[in-house]
Amino acid sequence: MIWTILIALTVWASPCFTEELEEGKLNDTFVVEGKVLVTGVKASDWIPHTRILVDGGQYVGFLRADGTFKVSGVPSGSYVVEVANPTYIFEPARVDITAKGKMRARKVNHVQSNAVVTVPYPMRFKSKQHASYFQKREEFRITDMLKNPMVLMMVLPLLFIAVLPKLINTQDPEVQKEMMNMNLMNPKTEMPDLSEMAARMFGGGNSAATKKKEKTTKTKKLK
Repeated sequence: MIWTILIALTVWASPCFTEELEEGKLNDTFVVEGKVLVTGVKASDWIPHTRILVDGGQYVGFLRADGTFKVSGVPSGSYVVEVANPTYIFEPARVDITAKGKMRARKVNHVQSNAVVTVPYPMRFKSKQHASYFQKREEFRITDMLKNPMVLMMVLPLLFIAVLPKLINTQDPEVQKEMMNMNLMNPKTEMPDLSEMAARMFGGGNSAATKKKEKTTKTKKLK
């Protein structure tokens, strides 16, 4: 009789004990909430293909008809929340959960993980752009050709030669004086005589000079 009573008590107490354990497990975990928005598109076109990934897919959530989501069973800690969709790209966010259940959402910064830029919680995700899986084919453009350094080296000097004379007022007397000093206005520049240069190089510079003097004196006497 006593054994039957003990067995009955254990059978009756076991469900209560398991329920207490499950409640204790649930109390240690928390719910991550938020909303996803895609403007200008019907909800039926993107909501069925969207998943919420917490901690790289360790915890997965689904969207409701209005774009909201709840991911339950997440313990305390710091997790990256991502929105996975094959058509649209969303910026991820990080959620920090304390042991007491306090939530804080902030932007993800992989370079400086200690930098904190908070965002409102429950989190809101908006589509940034369409996902592009193929690289756009390059097209020929004239601007790309003009930006070539070899073309610039050829074209810029021609432009300076064509434009600078028009910018300078050659009728101005001061400009003319400066150009005369620079020997630019005299088209007949004095070029050295090649024969004299050769004579000087080979030591016959004095004889050539004397011959010229003799010729000049002869012409004067004849006159």
